[in-house]
Amino acid sequence: MSLIAKQSIYNFITISIAFIIGAINTLFLYPTFPGKEFQGLVVALLATSNLLQPFISFGVQHALIKFYSSYSNKQDRDNLLWFSVYFPMIIIIALIPVFVFLKPQIISFLTSVNQEIEKYFTMIFYIAILTAYFEIFFSWLRIQLKTIFGNFLKEFYPRLLIFFLLLFYIFGFIDLNEFVDFLLIGYLIRLLIVVFYSFYIYTPSFRINLPENLLTILKYNFLIFLSGAAASIILDIDKSMIYSILKVENVAYYVVALYIATVIEAPGRGLFQISSPLVASAINKKDIERLEVLLKKTSINLIIVCGFVFIVINSNLSELYQVINQEGYSNAISVIWIVSVGKLFSMSMGCINNIISNSKYYPYIFWFSLLSGFLAVILNLLLIEKHGIIGAAYATLSVIIFINICKLILILVKFKIHPYSVKTIYAFVLIIFVFYLINQIYFELNPLLSIFLKTTISFIIFSFLIIKFKISENINQIYNKGFIDLIQLFQKIFSSK
Repeated sequence: MSLIAKQSIYNFITISIAFIIGAINTLFLYPTFPGKEFQGLVVALLATSNLLQPFISFGVQHALIKFYSSYSNKQDRDNLLWFSVYFPMIIIIALIPVFVFLKPQIISFLTSVNQEIEKYFTMIFYIAILTAYFEIFFSWLRIQLKTIFGNFLKEFYPRLLIFFLLLFYIFGFIDLNEFVDFLLIGYLIRLLIVVFYSFYIYTPSFRINLPENLLTILKYNFLIFLSGAAASIILDIDKSMIYSILKVENVAYYVVALYIATVIEAPGRGLFQISSPLVASAINKKDIERLEVLLKKTSINLIIVCGFVFIVINSNLSELYQVINQEGYSNAISVIWIVSVGKLFSMSMGCINNIISNSKYYPYIFWFSLLSGFLAVILNLLLIEKHGIIGAAYATLSVIIFINICKLILILVKFKIHPYSVKTIYAFVLIIFVFYLINQIYFELNPLLSIFLKTTISFIIFSFLIIKFKISENINQIYNKGFIDLIQLFQKIFSSK
C-alpha cells in the first residue's frame, strides 16, 4: 500500500472517531445539559479565535510546505524551520498595541446583541496564538510525511478535551468560567505536545540565519495571510454574524446543523494533509502528469466516499433530530440540506487547493478568497437579517460554489488539467440513485436502530454498485486485495486441518 493511501486511511479513521466524539458533544451533551446559550457562547468564542488566527501565523505554516521541498541542503531547510518559529513572535509583539487600541471597538461589535462574551475577550486572543503555533508545528510534521499523530492532535484531541470538560461541567466539578480556563490550558498542553514531537521527528541545527529567499517567502506569506484571513471569514463569519444579529441560541441551532453537514468533509481532511507535500514536490519537479494523476484520483475517491456520507446524513435527518430531541434545533434541518450540497461539490474538486497554493499561481488564492470573503459578508448580512439561519446556509452554499468554480477555471487555464472524468458522472448518478432508493425506506423503529439499518443498506447497495461499475481503481484494488486475503486465510485454516 502506498504512503498516501496508508496515511490517508489512518487519518480518515482518526478523523472519523474525532467526528463521532464531536457529534456526541455537539448533538447531545451541549443541547441536553449546559443548554443552547452555553453552546452558542463557546462556539462563538472559538469561531472568533479562528478569525484571528491567520493574523498571527501570517501564512508561515503554508510557506513551510511550499518551500521546504525546494531546498536541496539541510542548512536552508533548517533556516526555514527556525524562521517559521520566531517570525510569528514578531507578529504577536506588533499586534499588542493594535489589540490595546482597538479593544473597545472590538468588544462593542462582539457584544452588540450578546453581552456574555466580553469577559472572555482576552481568551479569544490566547486561543488564537496557541492555535496558530499548533498549525505551524503540524506543518513541520507534514513536510516530514508524519501526519498521523499530528492529525490526532488536530482533530481528535480538541473534541476529546471538550467532551471531558462537558462531563466535568455536567457533574458540577466546574462552572462556565472554569470551563473556558481549562479549555485554554488544554490547548496549551496540545501545543507543547506537538512541539516536543516535532523536534523528536526532526531536530534542526540551531541557527538564527534567515532563509536566502526571504523576500520571496515574505511575499508568499503576505498573500497567504490575506487569503487565510479571507478564508477564516468565509468559514466563521456566519457564526459570528448570527451571534451579533440574532439571539445566542440561534448559533447553537446553526452549529449543530453545520456540524452534521461538515461530516461530509471528514475523508478529505485526512487526504489533503498527506497529499499537500506530494503535490508540492510534483510542482517543484514540474511533473504535470503526476499532478493530474493526483488530482483525478483524489477527486473520484472523495466523490465516492463523501457521497456515501452525504447519503447517510441526508436520508436520516428526521431520525437524527428525534435522537437530539431538543426544542428549536429541528428548525435548522434545512441548513444541513443546503450546506451538504456545497460540501460535496467542494470535495469533488480533489486536491485542487493543494495545487494552487503550492504553485506560482498562489496569488490567485488571495483574490478568490478576498472576493469570496466580501461575498460572504454581504450575503450573510442580507440573508441573516431576512431569513435567519437558513439565510446563513444559502450564503455559505453560494460562497462555496463561487470560490470552487474560480479555482477550477484557474487550473484549466494555467495547468490544462481538471479533476473530472466520465466516471465522475457515473459516481454522481449512483449517489442520486442510492439516495432516492434509501429515502423510500421507512422503519417504525427506534431512531438509532433505524439509522443503523438504513446506513447498512446504503453501504451494501452503494459499495456493490461502485465496485460493479469500477468507478474507482483504488477502491477496486482495496476490495480485490481484501478478497484475496480472505481466501488465503480460509486456505490456511483448511490446510492446517
